Order: sequence, then C-alpha cells, then structure tokens
Amino acid sequence: MRAKILIVEDENDIGSFMVRTLNRKGFNAIRAETGKEALRLVELEKPEVILLDIMLPDIDGFEICKRVSRQHPEISIIMVTARGEDVDKIRGLELGADDYIIKPFNPMELIARIKAVIRRTNKPDNSNEVVIGPLRIDYNCRQVYKNGVVLDLTPREFCLLKVFVNNLNKALTRDEILNWVWGEDYIGDTKTVDVHVRRLREKIEDDPSHPKYIETVWGKGYLFRKGD
Repeated sequence: MRAKILIVEDENDIGSFMVRTLNRKGFNAIRAETGKEALRLVELEKPEVILLDIMLPDIDGFEICKRVSRQHPEISIIMVTARGEDVDKIRGLELGADDYIIKPFNPMELIARIKAVIRRTNKPDNSNEVVIGPLRIDYNCRQVYKNGVVLDLTPREFCLLKVFVNNLNKALTRDEILNWVWGEDYIGDTKTVDVHVRRLREKIEDDPSHPKYIETVWGKGYLFRKGD
C-alpha cells in the first residue's frame, strides 16, 4: 500500500507541485489549504506523514503540530517553512515534529526525508521488554510504563529511549544518537537530539532539571544510567 502523505500548504503553486511530485514518486499525496481542513483530514484519512507549513491563513502550523502530536503520536510530522531561524526549528521539534525542511527545497531532499521518517517509525522490534527501576519498556507494543502508568511517548522518543537502554552507562555523542535514531541519511543538526532528550526527560524523570537517568556528558553528548 502506498504511504499516505498529507500536505498542508496554502500557496497553490507550491502545494500542487508537492502533490504532483509525491504522487509521481509512488506516494498517495493529499492536500489541505487551511489548518481546519488539515485537522479534518487527519481524522478522516489517517496519513502516515504530514508535511506541515507554518504560515497558514487560520490555525498556524505550530498549533496543528501540537494537536496532532498529542492526539496521534503515530503520525510523523515534517515542518515545511520559509523561515530559517533556529527558534522556529526548535519550537517545532519541541511540539512534536520529527523533522523540518526549509523552502525553497530540492524535491529529492523532500522525498529522502519522507522515506527516512517512514523507515524509522516502521522499523520492527523483535525483543520483549526491559525493566529499569520504575520504567518498563515493552518493545513489542512500543509502550513505556512508569510505576505501572503508560507514558505518552512519540515514536521518535521511544526509539531514542531504546537506543539509550541498549547502551546503558555508555556516553553517546550527539552524532551517534542522530545516526541511530534518525538514520545516517538524516539531513539536520544536533539541536534535534537536544530537543528530544529534553522532551524525553520531562516524561521519564521525576525532576527533569536534575535527571536521574539521562545525564549530560559535557563536550560529548548523553549517557543513560540505571539509577539507584
């Protein structure tokens, strides 16, 4: 089955071009021109990936990203924006986006990013579960429990946690984490790692400002400890 991609873009020339390009490359591309229409199509069509413009005529892309990430964490989001400021990239990642691409972009780069997020989220897990203190990680169900309560982790956060758990007490560089979680073909920078680590800490740590599990290794990256 062809992967369904929802394009949220109000500029007709750009939106039509993206639909044609993706359909020619074997995807099932659909389009929304407003935020309201995008939210409706998310519920109706259940896309695998959303290409989400920030500047829309009604609801902005950040608000859509927040809602979709909360209600449908299984859907991957790539922010598409003409802005190049780091603050916009970071804000999108903090709200649940998996990646971002800046207009104008090369169509082949866009295709590569879509394929990369689909590969990462569809990657199977063959192991069972791991228990670390109050955390129980069920790889088959792709769920994490803390003190018996399921945590609302996105697919990317789950993959990040799995990488940490598979490398207990080992300091990992940001580049290593990027390669394992986002793939070697990921086109982005290490700020992505820092944003997702911060979000993961907020969900698994009792006190994210004084983490017990995910430690920062200055000048290198991060290290995951078992805790007490």
